[in-house]
Amino acid sequence: MAHEHLIAYTCRQVTTFFPGMEAAVLQRVIATHWDTAMARLQACIDKVTMWPRGQFNYLNSSQYCQYLYFLSNTIWREDRSEEALGVATRLFLLNKALNGIDVFYEIALPEVFFIGHSVGIVLAKATYGNYLVLYQNSTVGKNHGVAPVLGEGVILYPNSAIIGRCRIGDNTTVSQGTGVINRDTPGNCMVFAGTAGELAVKPSKRRLTEDFFRL
Repeated sequence: MAHEHLIAYTCRQVTTFFPGMEAAVLQRVIATHWDTAMARLQACIDKVTMWPRGQFNYLNSSQYCQYLYFLSNTIWREDRSEEALGVATRLFLLNKALNGIDVFYEIALPEVFFIGHSVGIVLAKATYGNYLVLYQNSTVGKNHGVAPVLGEGVILYPNSAIIGRCRIGDNTTVSQGTGVINRDTPGNCMVFAGTAGELAVKPSKRRLTEDFFRL
């Protein structure tokens, strides 16, 4: 789809779900920040193994989810005017409505990440390292106002969570259904739910991010 058609497509979605903003204002703000947002998105897509380099498919829900994030975040980073924030808010809400993901435009996700299935993902204003992998119903959240710090190459499988005062080492994989709460991980490991609320940590035999990214 040509870029002007994709801008118009996005604007129609926004006005359908969240009317009240002048169409000309919406289109102008999105078009102003379009090139920067798309360059960020394309750089991310080009690093994902399963996606062909140089292509963006607006009907691929994972790619479109990441597109809406990069667009809203780019607008927020470059323009704090009331109009721009109104557009960024609507793009955030559109992503939530279409893809079931809660990722506010102010959140600094890494420049390279992959979303397997977006439904139920909730992300706080934490610190995120590159080559992040997220699956459905995964959560990164604060505890008493303290947010986690995630290293590079962290994978969150379905129904997993990282909450509170955590320092998650590089190349940590959090297995399905496992919650890491106010705990650190050493990195290069897989984390499982243990007994009596403890965590079982096992060394990784290889970098699992190699299955997802062109490193």
